[in-house]
Amino acid sequence: MSNELLINSTQKGERIALLQDKRLLEYHVETPDQSFTVGDIYLGTVRKLVAGLNAAFVDVGFEKDAFLHYLDLGPNINSLNKLTKDVIAKRVNSGKLSNIKMEPEIEKLGKIDKVLSKNQLILVQIVKEPISTKGPRLSCDISIAGRYIVLVPFSNSVNLSKKITDKQERNRLQRLMSSIKPANFGVIIRTVATGKDVDELNKDLQDCLDKWENGIKMLRDAKPRDRVIGEMNRASSIIRDMLNESFDSITVDSKEVYDDIKAYIHNIAPDKENILKLHSGKNKIFEQFGLEKQIKSLFGRSVSLPNGGYLIIEHTEALHVIDVNSGNKSNSEEDQEATALSVNLEAAKEVARQLRLRDMGGIIVVDFIDMKKADNKRILFDTMRDEMKGDRSKYTVLPLSKFGLLQITRQRVRPEMNIVTRETCPTCGGTGTIQASILVSDVIENNLDYMLSKQNERGITILLHPFLHSYFTKGIISRQVKWFFQYKIWVKLIKDSSLGVTDFKFHNKYGEEIEIVPGNS
Repeated sequence: MSNELLINSTQKGERIALLQDKRLLEYHVETPDQSFTVGDIYLGTVRKLVAGLNAAFVDVGFEKDAFLHYLDLGPNINSLNKLTKDVIAKRVNSGKLSNIKMEPEIEKLGKIDKVLSKNQLILVQIVKEPISTKGPRLSCDISIAGRYIVLVPFSNSVNLSKKITDKQERNRLQRLMSSIKPANFGVIIRTVATGKDVDELNKDLQDCLDKWENGIKMLRDAKPRDRVIGEMNRASSIIRDMLNESFDSITVDSKEVYDDIKAYIHNIAPDKENILKLHSGKNKIFEQFGLEKQIKSLFGRSVSLPNGGYLIIEHTEALHVIDVNSGNKSNSEEDQEATALSVNLEAAKEVARQLRLRDMGGIIVVDFIDMKKADNKRILFDTMRDEMKGDRSKYTVLPLSKFGLLQITRQRVRPEMNIVTRETCPTCGGTGTIQASILVSDVIENNLDYMLSKQNERGITILLHPFLHSYFTKGIISRQVKWFFQYKIWVKLIKDSSLGVTDFKFHNKYGEEIEIVPGNS
């Protein structure tokens, strides 16, 4: 099973696609103005204490105050608050915790107004991005994620991932980390640490400690709302979490992003540098890998299954509902059960994929096709659990109910990914009438003539639908070649299936879009 990561840089930000065996599995969009990433640590100000909720609302710079519940304070919140106060007052210059005196732990069922006070400065970590009308969700149980471990300041425990099942390996990792970790720092050992030697684990530990130390230095001069420790971007976090033997290709189309990722991989896994490639093909990176079509087909209300069935996916404020339909599959009485099982197993694989792809969270209810045999229901449940194993979010899968419904809960830490799959006509703007498609080639040529003859533009690139691309490039002496003879300039044509059939874009030699003047059409 191969994993490929594709990163497309645009003026609006980065589009990140994770492919598994050439199929789109995860899709993320990062914009320059995006903030409040899960894992970021801020210096916040307590704005309000609500005794009824046993929670506080904290200002970290978002338009709505962030939510901090008592249970998310962490047992050693008093020690964290004391360090924060001392660092801001410049009584402490280092993030080392070996020499500090730990404060008593708070009560498990205490009251928040006994721990925090209004207008108090407090170090908080984002555990859930702003979703819908809600502000971010916070925790004071600070943790810093590395590749093999998670560092937990103000703790002394060494915990291991439940997915590490080998008893001997668990004992080895427990002893090893207990011997190298500094005092008053706890460690959570991740599944990927299995089989790693002391040098690799120690390097990862030191990287996390350096991150903590740099954050403490930032805190000395920080103002309220400032971010003191930033989580890495989405691409780097995917690489950190998934870079293993099956990860065989990372392709980017921006030299700047290429250099950043190369430096990061060199730091965490120098032997993997050769899998990073800079895309230099004529077609856009997503176009070349066939992703534009996959994105449009996978984010709609209806999603097709390989052998004729389909899913209907509906989103509500409270939950997500997925209905499984057999489509044109045989419905004859004798093989109805077999057909239902076949479609349901296909649907289970696609549902698991859709949850990751759209980053759906909360409660998901899947209405599978009814089956009578208990064995078939068990097979479906086991398949669903197996398909969910690759999901990095926390989840729970419940067995099928009497009504054939399967319930899944999945942790949601960021807004759900939603792609508009129904396009407004680029020419009519949704009015229902468009310019005759047979004239679009004339419009393009008129604009091209204006730009080359009147505006003296050079290095023009035209992005257009594959149908139009074929029209202008087919034949030995194509229209593109005729332009060259006419203007003595080669005009580059690029296929872009994300454009409508009558839509097109002109770019100058700097890659900037040229505004089309209506009068020249």
